[in-house]
Amino acid sequence: MIVIDKILVSDLVVEEQFVCDLNSCKGGCCEDGEAGAPLQKDELKILEKIYEKVKPYMTTEGIEEISRQGLYQYNKQFGWVTPTIEGKMCAYGFRDKKGVIKCGIEQAYYDGKVDWKKPISCHLFPIKTKTSRNGETTFVNYEPREDLCQAACTFGKKLKVPVYVFLKEALIRKFGEEFYNALEATAKHLETTK
Repeated sequence: MIVIDKILVSDLVVEEQFVCDLNSCKGGCCEDGEAGAPLQKDELKILEKIYEKVKPYMTTEGIEEISRQGLYQYNKQFGWVTPTIEGKMCAYGFRDKKGVIKCGIEQAYYDGKVDWKKPISCHLFPIKTKTSRNGETTFVNYEPREDLCQAACTFGKKLKVPVYVFLKEALIRKFGEEFYNALEATAKHLETTK
């Protein structure tokens, strides 16, 4: 376990290797799960603000689900989440010509329509974060899906890219540059002591 301030990072975040292989998984993390993408409370207002700009990137089914369920919903197990289409694909998702699920929010971001990339839980995947009950400690764990992420684990090993390096942008977005620099320094130190 790596401790940086009140953030506890699993050793696997620096020891394991991972690079998404969308040609293999087809963006399956956007439809595989028991609920939509987890959302932080501040992200609910962001969705309300940007929805009309994201809507043109969404499928008819996704728009229908949002008009039926709302921009987000509360799940007893996972808290606030994005709605899904028939309990599968995230309502904000769409399939490209190759059958890969893409995020309508992220596409709107790349096109300069919105300034928010996507929910932080999606950006960090396969890292999952959890806050202690008292809100003082954050746990950062590496949790790839066993079957779905197999190709990404293999691809990461082939390219020799540690999880924390692959997710640098997302980790900085969530915890800040200072945290990332400390994590990177720790990872490099651990590498030299092997």
